[in-house]
Amino acid sequence: MKIVHKILLISCIFLFPFVMLNAQHTTKKKKTTTTATKKVSSKKKNKKTTSRSKSKANTKNEQTNAANPMGETIRMAEKQNAESKDTITPRVVNVTSAFKPVLKNAAKINFTAATPIFDSSKIDVTYNIPSHNLFFTYQPVSIKAVAYEPDSATIWSNSQYVKIGYGNYASPHIEAGATFGNPKSTTVNLYGKYIASNGNLPFQDYNKTNINANINFNLSEKNELIVKGLYYNSNQYKYGFTTGSFTKDQLQQQFNLIGGGVALHSKGLSEYGITYHPEINVSNFTDNRNANEFSVLIKAPINKSFGKSFAFDLSATADLSKLYQPTIALPYTNLNNNLFYLNPSLQFKTNNFKINGGIQPSWDNNSFSMLPNVSAEIKLNEEKKLVGEIGWVGSFSKNTYRSLTEYNPFIAQPGNLLNTKIIEQYIGIKGSTGNHFTYNARFSLLKVNNLALLTNDTAINNTQTFITLFEPELQGIKLHGEIGYTWQEKLFATAAINYTNYTQQQQYNKAWGITPIEINGTLRYKITKDFVVKGDLFFWDGAYYRNPNTLISDKLPVAIDFNAGAEYTIAKRLNLWLQMNNIFNNKYQRWNQYQVLGFNFLTGVVYSFH
Repeated sequence: MKIVHKILLISCIFLFPFVMLNAQHTTKKKKTTTTATKKVSSKKKNKKTTSRSKSKANTKNEQTNAANPMGETIRMAEKQNAESKDTITPRVVNVTSAFKPVLKNAAKINFTAATPIFDSSKIDVTYNIPSHNLFFTYQPVSIKAVAYEPDSATIWSNSQYVKIGYGNYASPHIEAGATFGNPKSTTVNLYGKYIASNGNLPFQDYNKTNINANINFNLSEKNELIVKGLYYNSNQYKYGFTTGSFTKDQLQQQFNLIGGGVALHSKGLSEYGITYHPEINVSNFTDNRNANEFSVLIKAPINKSFGKSFAFDLSATADLSKLYQPTIALPYTNLNNNLFYLNPSLQFKTNNFKINGGIQPSWDNNSFSMLPNVSAEIKLNEEKKLVGEIGWVGSFSKNTYRSLTEYNPFIAQPGNLLNTKIIEQYIGIKGSTGNHFTYNARFSLLKVNNLALLTNDTAINNTQTFITLFEPELQGIKLHGEIGYTWQEKLFATAAINYTNYTQQQQYNKAWGITPIEINGTLRYKITKDFVVKGDLFFWDGAYYRNPNTLISDKLPVAIDFNAGAEYTIAKRLNLWLQMNNIFNNKYQRWNQYQVLGFNFLTGVVYSFH
């Protein structure tokens, strides 16, 4: 028995270190399990409670085992046997660190309300706007006293105005204009004017009425149709008689014109590069002596472009007229004057060069003529915008009873009508200097056939009547010069000179009724937005005429005519205007035996309904 106790004692002493080591291992395992259990989510709280209970039970068991080492030894042996039978590795979660999500501190922008700093500096902006100049070949026209019409490029607007005035020669002036419609569909333009005057000389009276109407139909984006009508009436007397006694009916010269026309215009290039502008005009011209002239003018121009450099022009014109004069004996009772011509030409242009080459086959009352149509332009200086030009061109000027009365209202019914053929060879320059000055100069050699000459009738008591004669052929030289100055829309000034000298006449020794030298100048100045002044100066050398008594050619004196006018806005729609003519009171003669009015003025108001 003692031996058994000794064996048990020795076994306990031997197993005691192993029991203590196992107890320490169990304590560590309990602490790891407890830490892992605390980190599990709230959904596993029941499991945490169970783990704590088991840990307390194990702790009690361990304390009991510590007091009873033999029992512990037996239980360890049983546990080792159980573990040897279970081959499944237990699942253990090792937490090496604890994660705690924390939001990062956001940087907040702080705004401070304050007024902006005032900037008083000015920005200087410089615009380089090129000068757009238009060059027109000057054509002399009859001198007329007309009212100043301010030129302005504005958007279309319907407007109406009435201009009324009166002058010192019992001269009423009535003028009105109106525009209606929509430019996208149809627009209507109406214009009417009436002027009259009673001079100091017997029968030095006249009155004129002019009415025009234009209707534009916008057919599409590419075409527009223009319908126009006109009425013109003028009444004057042949007051230039030197002998005899006459009544008003014997001296009266009254002319009436009624006409109209239709034109179709293309607004731009078609998809095939073609533009066209056909038109037809019809008019009937009469006088107070039963003369009747019916005219038809048909034009059909067409242009075809080939790229940017080449273009082909083709124009066909038929100008037909028939004058019926019952007071003139046959064969001049009916005068047919027909003119047909074609104008094909080829154009080539680049940035520095332009040439036009073509011909003009013409049929003048069954008489065929082939006229040249060749011209060229070349840039001589790019900086100074200098362009040189040269050409050889021919044309016809249609002479009708109507056109002759517009040139001289004191003529008799023509006994014959011929058309003037002109062939011109010219060389010249044109260009601009800076942004304001323009200039144009040309020297021409002329060859003219059937030039209309107007001279006094040689019949007794009829020298106040002018008759029309036609010079078969003559040659001449012509010099034309023109300068212009434009400053914004405030100042506009031009000056031009024309010198013409005809020589080598075949039938008549002088070109009667043609002024050899003409000089004219125009000034328009807008002092303020409400005040505009203007001036016109005309100077010409006297024309040659044939003395009806001696049949000797003589020359009229030099003539100077200076006109001035002004317009002032006194209200939003009301303007005052003043026009003074022949300020120098120079009683010159444009036509032999016909003295013009001296100094005269007109004044009135303009009311706008816009």
